[in-house]
Amino acid sequence: MNRKRTIKALVVDDSAFNRSAISQMLSIDTGIEVVGTAIDGVDAIGKTLRLSPDVITLDLEMPNMDGFTFLRWLMKERPTPVLVISSRSDSRSVFRALELGAVDFLAKPEARISKSLEGIREELLMKVRAMPSLEMGKVRSTVDLLARERITPAVRKDEETTPRKSVIEIVAIAASTGGPPALQAILTGLPGDLGAGIVISQHMPPGFTRSFAERLNKLAPLIVSEAAAGDRIKSGMALIAPGGHHLLVKRDREGLFIELVPREPSDKYAPSADRMMASVAEACGAAVLGVVLTGMGNDGTAGALAIKRLNGQCIAESEESAVIFGMPQEVIRSGAVDKVLPLSRMADEISFRCSGRT
Repeated sequence: MNRKRTIKALVVDDSAFNRSAISQMLSIDTGIEVVGTAIDGVDAIGKTLRLSPDVITLDLEMPNMDGFTFLRWLMKERPTPVLVISSRSDSRSVFRALELGAVDFLAKPEARISKSLEGIREELLMKVRAMPSLEMGKVRSTVDLLARERITPAVRKDEETTPRKSVIEIVAIAASTGGPPALQAILTGLPGDLGAGIVISQHMPPGFTRSFAERLNKLAPLIVSEAAAGDRIKSGMALIAPGGHHLLVKRDREGLFIELVPREPSDKYAPSADRMMASVAEACGAAVLGVVLTGMGNDGTAGALAIKRLNGQCIAESEESAVIFGMPQEVIRSGAVDKVLPLSRMADEISFRCSGRT
């Protein structure tokens, strides 16, 4: 009889209340054992070496040694899946942590002196259960790719530049766990005169997508922003669905524009990649390129099939680089994918397909 191995978790947070609350939530699952807690990065290094955890939950702002310094040490010396637990007010720090090698993050409730932390319990357990299956070599490869791009930064788009002509009118990208660094790698590798607009559904809670878009806008040659209702989709522009809303693409006499639909209680994902991609297919027909990146589940598969039914194109991230191969694997199995390739080649492939030379 094969017994599932217990997941060993280390909880790192300078707040005694948070350490206790997170530990209690994790201990509810008999498949997870909290092997220790740490009050700062120095304490976390010692306990990582002694306890060899499978997963680490990490607060970023701590005395003595903060979460960023600890992450740098961890990725170099003991690569281990890290789940950042951070407040929305500190959203910019979250994306720095993801760039350094943290795998995912969880939004900490605003109230710090009540039982409100329990509101994140199910999501916390789901994310921690998934992490031991990750291959940290893929995470480190993405970190290395981002580091190379920082050395040779992309040239910023001049808003007066005339975009190249493209057979693709719009690129629709789906991503979940591991997606923020992957999206950064792609958007910073695309030319500012890309002859297509981009829409993105990245599974992310409300309050974080604006900071994510602002960060990418500083790094990428494209113009990147969080989508708002009524925004016009233009070449050389990337619009990110706001957390808690579905991004739909519509067409009128003036062209393509954004419609936002609030999350319903029954929605599994908000934003939904399936809904976004289906709307893009309806609005643009064959002039669509769908892209499915790393993530758990199958969001994006139905959307990719909708794109293919109308003769659009689809590509998916390969198992070679996907931090979690769930979403790409499902869309590949569906038969909707024209090409499978690693993250390091995604930007070039998107540029190539938008050029019409396929």
